[in-house]
Amino acid sequence: MDDNIILSQLEELAGKLGIQIRYETIKKEDFLNTGGLCRLKGEYVFIINSKATTKDKIQTLARAVKRFDLNHTYIRPALREFLDNFLE
Repeated sequence: MDDNIILSQLEELAGKLGIQIRYETIKKEDFLNTGGLCRLKGEYVFIINSKATTKDKIQTLARAVKRFDLNHTYIRPALREFLDNFLE
């Protein structure tokens, strides 16, 4: 499956889980942070570095959604297989 499709499907899944996604530039001297999941005012927000590579965005977002119970959420079969085989 194409990386852009995986990213798009992960973003869709995050929306189903009630996670707001924000792409922002995250700058720190000599350090590239790809982002992460947090709670703001009781809502889950996933902040991701807009300058991160697609692969880094996928890895960071996959790590975040795997923290949730996905057993009762419809996930496209190819994406479910990707998440089942995803190694952190």
